[in-house]
Amino acid sequence: MTAATEMTALRAHARGGAEQLVLETAPVPALRGPDEVLVRVTAAAVTLDELTWPETWESNGQDRTPIIPSHEFAGTVAAIGDDVRGLAVGDRVYGLVPFDRDGAAAEYTVVPVSSLAVLPAGVADEVAAAAVLPGLTAWEALSAHLDVPPGGRLLVRGGSGAVGMLIIQLAAQRGIEVTATVRREQSAARAFDLGAAAALIGDEPEALASAAFDASIDTVGAGTPEWMYRAVREGGRVITLQEPPSAELADAYRVDARFFIVHAEAQALADLAGVLAEGRLHIAIARRMPLAAGRAAYDRDDRPAAPGKTVLLPRAD
Repeated sequence: MTAATEMTALRAHARGGAEQLVLETAPVPALRGPDEVLVRVTAAAVTLDELTWPETWESNGQDRTPIIPSHEFAGTVAAIGDDVRGLAVGDRVYGLVPFDRDGAAAEYTVVPVSSLAVLPAGVADEVAAAAVLPGLTAWEALSAHLDVPPGGRLLVRGGSGAVGMLIIQLAAQRGIEVTATVRREQSAARAFDLGAAAALIGDEPEALASAAFDASIDTVGAGTPEWMYRAVREGGRVITLQEPPSAELADAYRVDARFFIVHAEAQALADLAGVLAEGRLHIAIARRMPLAAGRAAYDRDDRPAAPGKTVLLPRAD
């Protein structure tokens, strides 16, 4: 067990947005079960929407403020529970803290062993942290939900976002022909660089043919547009990530529409780590910021123009 009893953490004592976040001293979290790991955090990635999620603020219906945000992390093992096998103090790890628990915008965080994996040498901590949530989402979408075979056609809405960019790369590596929608010419060029076969500019692309794709996935947010259903062949898949799909549109276009929430699994994290170690994925990092700048990192009015994740660095050493 680490000798430290206190740590610096970014916390919110009341529900709200970035304005609620304060940097302060907090207790180092204790292991609550024999299958848990205490991690000394070296990098924590920011997802702006997490301050709007119910799980951020409550667990089993109970308020749990003050909360610590940021659930995607990389770091080193500081202590392990009695039932943890295959890990030792000092090992480099990365993973996803469950959304209804305190996150990694702090010097330490506690994670179930099932929610992390060993980080291979050669993968930078900030790269690993930035890859966790978009990488797991893309991996699960392609492996378990989209059902597009090599040679099939996939439509990705939001090809310049963190999840969209990784879906383009992973799908192209599996031999899937990807068409991505983006908002700007510069983003279209980036989509081609990542492996897209085509890029359409605008959120109502006129050049989109009906029933031309085996599947589509909306990585942008709520309110999946009608054309995401219309573009998929009869019997194909439409995947949404922010809210359940429209049953009415799914029936109208005779597609199999599904919604899923990603869950961290040690094997999926290990598989993703292997791909990262091979250097086969480009992980976009928009900016790196000290933990003391955490409030600004969550400020929607201060979002970076560059694509990719914002990564907090709790330690400068």
